[in-house]
Amino acid sequence: MTRTGIEALSFYTPHRYISLKTLAEHHGIDPAKFSNGIGQDMIALPGHDEDIVTMAAEAARPIIEKYGRDDIDTVMLATETGIDQSKAASIYVHQLLNLQSNCRCVELKQACYSATPALQMACSYVARKPNKKVLVIASDVARYDLDSSGEATQGAGAVAMLVSSQPKTLEIGTTSGVFSEDIMDFWRPNDRRTPLFDGKFSALRYLNALVEAWKDYQVNGGKSYDEFSHFCYHLPFSRMGDKANRHLAKNAGHALNKETAENGLLYNRIIGNSYTASLYIALISTLDNAKDDLTGKSIGLFSYGSGASAEFFDATVSKNYQEHLFINRHKDILNERTAVNYEEYKELWNAPKVNPEGETIFSDEARGRYRLAKIDDNKRIYIDKQAQ
Repeated sequence: MTRTGIEALSFYTPHRYISLKTLAEHHGIDPAKFSNGIGQDMIALPGHDEDIVTMAAEAARPIIEKYGRDDIDTVMLATETGIDQSKAASIYVHQLLNLQSNCRCVELKQACYSATPALQMACSYVARKPNKKVLVIASDVARYDLDSSGEATQGAGAVAMLVSSQPKTLEIGTTSGVFSEDIMDFWRPNDRRTPLFDGKFSALRYLNALVEAWKDYQVNGGKSYDEFSHFCYHLPFSRMGDKANRHLAKNAGHALNKETAENGLLYNRIIGNSYTASLYIALISTLDNAKDDLTGKSIGLFSYGSGASAEFFDATVSKNYQEHLFINRHKDILNERTAVNYEEYKELWNAPKVNPEGETIFSDEARGRYRLAKIDDNKRIYIDKQAQ
């Protein structure tokens, strides 16, 4: 059987953020409600010339620079904050990254879950064609109404994964446990910029889906609980990962070990929710912040998307995986960010009014190489600043 998995993975998040202490002070509430209550410290904020396309391209760029582009013949972009009802965002990313024209590009949607089926389909594809590679990208902007109960769980980020028959970082296991049910815990109609949700109900269904997916994983011959050294979870907020870790241990009949999930929460606390990317940012956070060598260790991954679909699967850390991490780049991205005040946050939150019959030009705010330069006659025009 062909070994398949992740050759390399990288993340990107915008260069501005608002501290949840600042948000708490504006609302006149105790900052501990956010730092302790939901386990969050910061919200990443994209500029008006940044979106899921620019973040996706930035996340993928170091992978392309290190591993090349010639063998990539598929780009799968998972998001729930799509920019077009027809054209896949991956088409724009494909152009920005200068990938070969003989390449399939698609976009996948199922709330926060869709990067996981993209990863699984990519593994199946490269098992059939071991000489080809798939670029899987999860990119999202989590935005909720101002002054709403979801406001503190906003964020933005993207993760790119190079999937191949040379899983130099992680080999993805062939066993999964899945679960789906038709519920209304979180949804966004076409006429809304922000979602509708029932937070308490969603948290309960998340935990139920975790148990059901775990049961299915076990029925299908998955690894036992004590074979895992770490667990990574979808993180709408970091405290949800703590709850999930406790819930899984209890239902698996084991004592809780908090350390199995702690490293995976570190990046999320200072980025915020990134929907499809959040599980995979947790995975990167686990690898980047491990104090010990994880070679040969098994990591359990739980993916959840409201509505709802869920999956539990496993990954095994490859030998010499450290050589394929982008730890310094990730640390620089996080450490070189700029805090904004509440008024600046509101300005970033409010989308510029777009002229539907003419040209809307965006100022150059993006820290990265790629930006949305303008919308001209409803056409999104992206540029590579180094190609100008």
